[in-house]
Amino acid sequence: MVEITELSFVAVTILFLLGFFLLRRHFAMSPSNDRSWVNDNRRLATVEIKGDKATIKNVRDFNWRTTKDYDERWIDVTIDLSEVRKIWFVLEYFSPERKEMAHTILSYEFEDGRRLACSIEVRRKEGSRYHPLKGIFRSYELIYVWGTERDVIGVRSRCRRKSKTHLFEGVVLGPGNERRMLESYLHRTNKLAKDPEWYNTITNTCTTNIVNHVNEVYPGRVPWAIAIMMPGLSPKMLLRNNLVKSSGNIDETMESSLIDSISEKWDYSSDFGDWIRGVDTRIQH
Repeated sequence: MVEITELSFVAVTILFLLGFFLLRRHFAMSPSNDRSWVNDNRRLATVEIKGDKATIKNVRDFNWRTTKDYDERWIDVTIDLSEVRKIWFVLEYFSPERKEMAHTILSYEFEDGRRLACSIEVRRKEGSRYHPLKGIFRSYELIYVWGTERDVIGVRSRCRRKSKTHLFEGVVLGPGNERRMLESYLHRTNKLAKDPEWYNTITNTCTTNIVNHVNEVYPGRVPWAIAIMMPGLSPKMLLRNNLVKSSGNIDETMESSLIDSISEKWDYSSDFGDWIRGVDTRIQH
């Protein structure tokens, strides 16, 4: 009996020490911007702001034919911060079988009709695949991907066969808050380029960051809800709190916001953002 007790004590001690050293190693790991990244995550966006003008460098503008067949293109885009007039919210469901899992994106629209999207993502290393459980344990860095809508939204609504993509017009309360939201995004983009962060499936995701930006600009605008951790459950919360414009009840709003079928019919010559929003285009096609 004594021998069994001693063996149990030794085993528990070994497991405790092993767990301690693993946790110590885990928390000692530092995020980095210098790794071998996949092509579409290879470049980090940075921003130069002078007065009302902001130049975003390394904006992604890939021409996606499939998720593996694309033309790589990176551009610099100069925008006028005083001319942002709308904010659009994108909700992409990865699979019909996983209703709680989704990705969220914001897109900014300017007075001249241009639109620029920002997708907050896992920055993937070459050969790695995303898994939400791994995302808890410092496996991925966080990246703000600035891109044209034909890239950031189009790759989801046109090239991912299982996913379902919804586009909503955001409701922005308070004059000037569109600009403040954009500036908040731009400042964080520069911060991440200088000080990388770990992605975390619970605390540092696409949706938690969007919520933080909104509440920074308009404190308390988005209350805490389980839908922040599971954004696929967010439509009811979005409509209940007047965060996006509705088109009737929730079922009607979800149906009218779907853009996959119209995206797939894009003619490649029209502006992609105009195409997925055009009333005449929807009727014709």
